[in-house]
Amino acid sequence: MTIRYDQPIPLGWFALEYSSKLAAGDVIPLQYFGRDLVLFRTESGQARLLDAYCPHLGAHLGHGGVVKGDNIACPFHGWQFDGDGVCRAVPYATNIPPKAKDKQIVGSYAVVERNAMIWAWYHPNNEPPDFEVETIAEIGSPDWTDIEVYDWKINTIIQEAGENGADVAHFMFVHSSPEMPQGEVTMDGVRRSTLLLNKVPRINEAGETDDSGEDWEFIEVNSVNVGPGQTIQRITRAFEVVMMGTITPIDNQSIHLRFTFTVPRSQTDMNQALAEATRDNIAGGVEQDIVIWNNKRYVENPILCDGDGPIAKYRKWFSQFYAP
Repeated sequence: MTIRYDQPIPLGWFALEYSSKLAAGDVIPLQYFGRDLVLFRTESGQARLLDAYCPHLGAHLGHGGVVKGDNIACPFHGWQFDGDGVCRAVPYATNIPPKAKDKQIVGSYAVVERNAMIWAWYHPNNEPPDFEVETIAEIGSPDWTDIEVYDWKINTIIQEAGENGADVAHFMFVHSSPEMPQGEVTMDGVRRSTLLLNKVPRINEAGETDDSGEDWEFIEVNSVNVGPGQTIQRITRAFEVVMMGTITPIDNQSIHLRFTFTVPRSQTDMNQALAEATRDNIAGGVEQDIVIWNNKRYVENPILCDGDGPIAKYRKWFSQFYAP
C-alpha cells in the first residue's frame, strides 16, 4: 500500500455510530484511530468504548464479548471490565490478580451521546477533553424530520477533506460551479465559521436542477467546524436544510465520513422536494471530491496563487489538533 500521508491522527471528538444502532447489551467491534476497539452499551444504558484486546490472553472483546451489568465479559475466559477499563471480576478465580486489581488495564475513552450519535474523545497522549461536541437543536427536534444519512469510507485524511472548504477554486473545476464562491471565514479557538454565497443551478418546482448551465441562483451556506470531527452546515434557499458532517479517522491514511441531514416538517411539499434535491446534490458533490481524494497526495509546501482560497490559514488553524 502506498503511504501518501505522514501526518498524525488529530485529537478531538469523533463520531463512532448512531445511537439507534446500539441497544442495551449490544457489543460492536470497531476500527478507528488506527486501533481495534469495542463499543458496548451497558444494561443501564451507557455507551462505553474500550481498546479491543483482553490483557489476560489477548481475545478481542468485540467478537463474542457479552455485557454483564455495567461490564463487558471477555469471550475467552469471562474476565469482566467496566467502561473505565478496570477489571471487576474473574469468575473462576478466588482473587483478582494484584496487577489487575483496582487498576485500569484496558485503554478506555471518554464517550458522549449527542445529535443522535455516539462520540469518543481521542488524544494520542491520553489527555482529557478540552472542548465539547456542539449540540445541534434541529436533530431530534419534533419540528424537524427524521435524519437521512450518507456514508463513505475514503482514502484520505481529515485535514485534506476539511481543506475543501478553504479551496474555493476547486468548485469551478470539480463541481462545475460557474464561478468561485464568495464569502468570509472566521476562526475562534476550535471553531471555524464560513459563510459562503455559492452560485448553483436553479432547482425547478419538480425538484430537478437545470443542467444546461443557463439558469443559476445563489445559495447561502453557513458552515461551522467544531474541532476536526464535527461540521454543522445550515443551507438557506427558498427552503432550509441542516446537515451535520462527521469525519472519523480509521487510521492515518483513511477516514469515515458521514453526512446527516434534517429539514423542517413545516415546509411545503414543493420546498420539501427542493430540500431533498439540495441534499442529494451535496452528497453528489462529495462523490466528485472522492475521486480526487482517493488519488492525490498531500503537498506540504504548495505553490499557491492569488486566486486560491485561505488554504494556508486553514492549515494553521488545523495544526492545533496535532498533539506535541
